[in-house]
Amino acid sequence: MLNITIYLASSSPRRRELLDQIGLPHTVITMEVDESLPPGLSPVEQVITLSRRKAGAAAIKLAKGIVIAADTVVVLDGQVLGKPANETEALAMLERLQGTIHEVFTGVTVIELPGSRVLSNYERTEVQMRDVSRDELVRYVASKEPFDKAGAYGVQGLAAVFVAGIRGCYFNVVGLPLFKLAQMLKELDVDVSNYWR
Repeated sequence: MLNITIYLASSSPRRRELLDQIGLPHTVITMEVDESLPPGLSPVEQVITLSRRKAGAAAIKLAKGIVIAADTVVVLDGQVLGKPANETEALAMLERLQGTIHEVFTGVTVIELPGSRVLSNYERTEVQMRDVSRDELVRYVASKEPFDKAGAYGVQGLAAVFVAGIRGCYFNVVGLPLFKLAQMLKELDVDVSNYWR
């Protein structure tokens, strides 16, 4: 199925880079979606709901192809930490995360068009953040890196020096669990390795 167009329904440069890393040609399609959710959803339900919403919004615009969408959250003690709205919020999130083991969940949805095959799944990773001084956190926030990232940090960026260990999929923490995605694409008869030519 090398002639099928793969669409990434995301404005995230990290997700684009991850698809490039595994050699999967894709076209980015972005749209605004309502990310409000009803109360009481678990982190897994939240990321799957939003990944399905993003994929569905893109699929409506397309006649043929495969749409990939994802949503990532950071969870500490059962509380979801989204993207910080400002420097104060970013610093507060990072101060809560330092010295902890927290979770990162990413929901992934893949839609095949035309047709009605819709696959959704998720990945969970534990991240151990070392004790980080307030001065380091202030300098990190001043770098502006935290502002478009769940939990206010990017493991693939400057904050790599804060992360003492990871249990699970590293790419999940970046924003797209590549192993899980490849398995889902295989269910739609798309083998990523066929593009390595």
